[in-house]
Amino acid sequence: MKATAFTNFHIALGAKMAEFAGNNMPISYSGINDEHLCVRTNAGVFDVSHMGEFIIKGPHALSLIQRITTNDVSKITSGKAQYNCLTNEEGGIIDDLIVYCIEENKVYMLVVNASNIQKDWDWISAHNTENAEMKNISDATCLLAIQGPNACKILQPLTSIDMINLKYYTFGKGEFAGVDNVLISATGYTGSGGVEIYFENKEDHAEKIWNAIFDAGKSSGIKPIGLGARDTLRLEMGFCLYGNDIDDTTSPLEAGLGWITKLNKETKFTAQGILQQQKEEGIKRKLIGFEMLERGIPRHHYPIVDAGGKEIGYVTSGTQAPSLGKAVGLGYVTIENASLDQEIFISIRNQPVKAKVTKVPFK
Repeated sequence: MKATAFTNFHIALGAKMAEFAGNNMPISYSGINDEHLCVRTNAGVFDVSHMGEFIIKGPHALSLIQRITTNDVSKITSGKAQYNCLTNEEGGIIDDLIVYCIEENKVYMLVVNASNIQKDWDWISAHNTENAEMKNISDATCLLAIQGPNACKILQPLTSIDMINLKYYTFGKGEFAGVDNVLISATGYTGSGGVEIYFENKEDHAEKIWNAIFDAGKSSGIKPIGLGARDTLRLEMGFCLYGNDIDDTTSPLEAGLGWITKLNKETKFTAQGILQQQKEEGIKRKLIGFEMLERGIPRHHYPIVDAGGKEIGYVTSGTQAPSLGKAVGLGYVTIENASLDQEIFISIRNQPVKAKVTKVPFK
């Protein structure tokens, strides 16, 4: 297993560790519910250095990114970021990612899922017919996500970048905790505010920044948070997790990502014709949010059935939501069964348990 620059910190703090995407990662420290509520009400620190980062630059950088992604990257300027996805030839999602515009029309950073680093790199490289300059900086980059309503207030004394007023999906670069060339962005995956901090994985940067964050947040009760709470936090918001809610067989239109699928953008992208056809003919299934009306926890791949017991879909993610006091989930169902408030049933150990389709974020 690979280690991040913070792995020894996690072990020293007594974190429950496990393999995730080939990395030795912290799953929890004080318990998922406790960590989840800490982020919702205060601030917590996630090590997400296992994520992948690619730099694409040069005169053909924008053209390459436009041809492989569904969203319109030409709309973002320096200092802004954009949620996006890569699609395969059949219209399935290779990965969802964030595109950072470092220098308009010239330099971009793509942040991809840890489990897809090599797959994404190979796909982008195969489509780099105009020889844009590409560099995989994943192993050379540390990434911490400090999330929660008090995160920016706690961290502000460590930098001159105005984190408190940093708008959603924008970023700044500068010094943080005495380390130069740090990228600070507001593209959080928890729905509780906060920032992500990207910096070079060298010398004592990781130790310096980790210690500075926890020293700054000591009196405020900041805590380290594992990937278990990251999953429950994103699920309460209805955010997709690659490998669960979206994958190579699901299209962005089926996954409710039509808002990042710009079928009319000037540059044609992979599978644009297929997705256009899906939009015109209508999709046959849809990713929905649901809440349980009877006792039971929905789990990944549990069947979803109708009142007559006919299978109409399957659960992609589910949990007992710590902030909400009820069980919720995401899943694909046939379009006829996707209406809000529609009654559905989750098959738990072959027993139908009542649920209903609901909006996300869950409330």
